[in-house]
Amino acid sequence: MEVENQMGTWDGYVDWRNRPALRGLHGGMLAASFVLVVEVLENLAFLANASNLVLYLSEYMHLSPSESANSVTNFMGTAFLLALLGGFLSDSFFTTYQIYLISAVIEFLGLVILTVQAHSDSLKPPKCTPNIPCQKVYGAKAAMLFLGLYLVALGVGGIKGALPVHGAEQFDENTPQGRKQRSTFFNYFVFCLSCGALIAVTLVVWIEDNKGWEWGFGISTFTILLSIPIFLSGSRFYRNKIPQGSPLTTIFKVLISALLNTFMPRSSSNVVVSMATSPSPTPDSKEEAAAENVIVLGAIFETPSESLKFLNRATADKPASETLKCSVQQVEEVKVVIKILPIFACTIMLNCCLAQLSTFSVQQAATMNTNLGSLKIPPASLPVFPVIFIMTLAPIYNHIIIPLTRRVTKTETGITHLQRIGVGLVLSIIAMVIAALVEIKRKKVATESKLLDSTKPLPISLFYIAFQYLFLGSADLFTLAGLLEFFFTEAPFNMRSLATSLSWASLAMGYYLSTAIVSLVNSLTDDSKHKPWLSGTNLNQFHLERFYWLMCALSGLNFLHYLFWAARYEYRSKGRGNV
Repeated sequence: MEVENQMGTWDGYVDWRNRPALRGLHGGMLAASFVLVVEVLENLAFLANASNLVLYLSEYMHLSPSESANSVTNFMGTAFLLALLGGFLSDSFFTTYQIYLISAVIEFLGLVILTVQAHSDSLKPPKCTPNIPCQKVYGAKAAMLFLGLYLVALGVGGIKGALPVHGAEQFDENTPQGRKQRSTFFNYFVFCLSCGALIAVTLVVWIEDNKGWEWGFGISTFTILLSIPIFLSGSRFYRNKIPQGSPLTTIFKVLISALLNTFMPRSSSNVVVSMATSPSPTPDSKEEAAAENVIVLGAIFETPSESLKFLNRATADKPASETLKCSVQQVEEVKVVIKILPIFACTIMLNCCLAQLSTFSVQQAATMNTNLGSLKIPPASLPVFPVIFIMTLAPIYNHIIIPLTRRVTKTETGITHLQRIGVGLVLSIIAMVIAALVEIKRKKVATESKLLDSTKPLPISLFYIAFQYLFLGSADLFTLAGLLEFFFTEAPFNMRSLATSLSWASLAMGYYLSTAIVSLVNSLTDDSKHKPWLSGTNLNQFHLERFYWLMCALSGLNFLHYLFWAARYEYRSKGRGNV
C-alpha cells in the first residue's frame, strides 16, 4: 500500500493479479518488448503453414488449384475475421492478457491435430500413381483437416485481436513521449511480424518441402507453445485495461435510441442534454469506477457535435425507454466508430490484392524455374522479398523518415495515418499492373517454348514474380501499421480492442472478396465457346493476366473512393493533423 501511495496508479488499469497498476512499475517499453518478441513467434507459427498451405492442399490433399486457393483464402479470412471476436472479448469481459493466453492454447491444439495428420499416411488420401488416380480428401480425413485448420484460425484470430492492443496499452497517451513510443511500438510490431514471416517462408518452408509437412507443422506447434512462457515472463510489468462491458451494447443502444426518438414528439427543451443530466449507469465496483474516470482521449463532451446530427436525438430528456437513455459521451463515441468505418472499407480492396500472394502468385512461381544456381527455391519462399524490404524499411521509416517529416511539418506524427494508408493503396495498384505484365511475359514464354499444355517448369526465372511481392509487401507495411495505430488512437477508450481488430478484419474481408471475385469471374466468363478465366488444373490455360487487370481497375476506383473519405476526415486524437 505504501508503494502504491508513493508511485500513483494508472486509472482504468490493473496488473496481472487484478491489483491497481502502478506508475513507474507497470507499462512502458520494457513491458511492450515482451509483446514484440511474442509476435515474432506467433506470426512464425501462423505463416509457416499459411504461406505454403495452397501447395499442401493441392499436392497432399489433392484439391484442384482453384479449390486450394479458395480454401486458403477462406482459412486466412476466417482467422483474421475472428480477430473481431478477440477484440470484442478484450473490451467486454477479459483483459488482452487473458485473451492471448486462451487463444495461444487453442492454436496449439489445432496445430497438434494438423501435425498428427501430416505424419500419418493413413489420415491422408492415397498418393497419386499411374495406376491410382488422385483422390480428393473427404469424409473423416477432411473433417480432421478442417478441424485443425479452423482451430488454428480461432486461435490466430484471438491473438491478432488482443496482442497489438496489449502492447499499445503499455504507453501513456497523455504525454508526447508516450505517444511517440506508442507509434514506435506499432512500427516495430510490423517489423517483428516480418521477422517471424522471414523465418517462416525460408527455413520452415524449406523444411516442409524437403523433410515433410509433419516437420513444418511440428515447428509451428513448438513455436506457439514457446510463446506462452515468454509472454508470461512479462506479467509483472504489464498494465492491463479493465474490461468495461460490451461496446456493441453502447453502439446499438445509441442507434436504437436515436431511431425511436426520431418518431416521438419532442418539446424544444428535450433536444440536448449534458452528461450531468444524462449520466451513464453507476459502476458496481471500484475497478469499474476507475475505468469510468478515464477520459476518452482527454475530452469530456458536454454538448453533442454537429456531425451525424441524427444521433443527437439519442440524448433526449424523455427517451422512448429509460433503458435507452444515452449520455452525450456515448453518442460522440458512436459517432467516432461510424466515421472510421469508411476508412476501414477502403482498405478491403488492398487486402484482396494481398490475398493473391498466398494463392495465384505461389502457383505462378511453381510453374517457373525455381533454381538459383545450385539452390532450389521453394515458391512459397517468395514472400522473403517483401519481408526483407519491410524489415529494412521499418527502422529507416521510424528513425529517419518520421523525425525528418516531424521537423518539416511541425507536427507530432510527421506523416498522418491516412497519408500512410494512402501510400499503401497506391503501391497496391502498381503491384497489380506489374503482376499482369509478368503473367503476360510468363504466358509468352510458355507459348514460345511449346509448354502451354505441359506441367514442366518454364524457362523463366521466378524472380519476375518477386516484383509484385515487393510492391505488395511495401503496401502492407504502410497500410497495416497505419491502420493499427489509426484505429487505436481514434477509437474511444472502451472500444479500442474491437476497433483495432478492424485492421485484421479488413484482411479477412480482402480474402473473402478475393474468393468471391474468383467465383464471379469464373461464372461470368463460362460459356459454351470459352473456358472460365480461372478454372482447370493447368495454370498455363488460365487467363490470369485479365484477372490482374481487373484487380488493377478495381483498386484504382477504390483509391478514388478512399480520397473522398480521407479528405473529409477530422482527427480527434492528440497530435494529429488532417490528411
